[in-house]
Amino acid sequence: MYTRIVDCSLVTGLFIALLQLPLSAQAQNSRSGFLDFNVYPYLSDVDDDSVATINAAAQLPNRFEYFSLTNFGNQKTADELSDTTSYYTEQNVRWRISEQSPLDLTLQMNFRTGVDNDRHRLGVRWRLNDSAYLKTLFERMNLKYAINAHVIQFDDQPGNVWQLEHSFMMKFPWLSPRLYLAGFIDHTFGEKLASNMPNDPVVAEAQLGFNIIEQLYFVTEYRINQYRRSDVNNLALGMQYKIVW
Repeated sequence: MYTRIVDCSLVTGLFIALLQLPLSAQAQNSRSGFLDFNVYPYLSDVDDDSVATINAAAQLPNRFEYFSLTNFGNQKTADELSDTTSYYTEQNVRWRISEQSPLDLTLQMNFRTGVDNDRHRLGVRWRLNDSAYLKTLFERMNLKYAINAHVIQFDDQPGNVWQLEHSFMMKFPWLSPRLYLAGFIDHTFGEKLASNMPNDPVVAEAQLGFNIIEQLYFVTEYRINQYRRSDVNNLALGMQYKIVW
């Protein structure tokens, strides 16, 4: 219980601090970012999947960057005293090696519902669309794509666990400037899992969004979670409100 309270307090504190970033960003032209709120009233197969998500990002001075996501879901419990809502958050701090480099040093901190299950990772991210020999190609495709190799992981599990994280954002100006496709693929290696679990499981999301008016978007997400042994796939429909500065 104490660990859960500490986790929730930390996530809340980080979120409150993040809300202050837009004011600071307006004072310094070198800063920019976004904050978006997503709600998913429809889930096709998994009722205890994420029903709300908050994403946030900020470009900071000295080549630092902040990005976070926080998912809230309905939790299946048999105990009336148990939490009815679950959460999972990733807090990322990245540092670009140089102004011209497509490489970032990264720190990722994961917190979630429960005890003894937090994870912290150190890694290197390669922004392919910012690479000198690939930049023109990615610009023609209107695609941003990055690979983050989380080579060191700190958690309560034995063994050497590491992860490849893929992230992407694609726009379709030839169809509509209001349309985008964004998502991630997390591929984890070296975990000691139950015999009925797949080796090196994948968690992935692809969000298709359409700008309805001003900051309001209609979104649909296709989700894959191989840690679930039933209903690995899920489809979510919802709305997003995005603030950009």
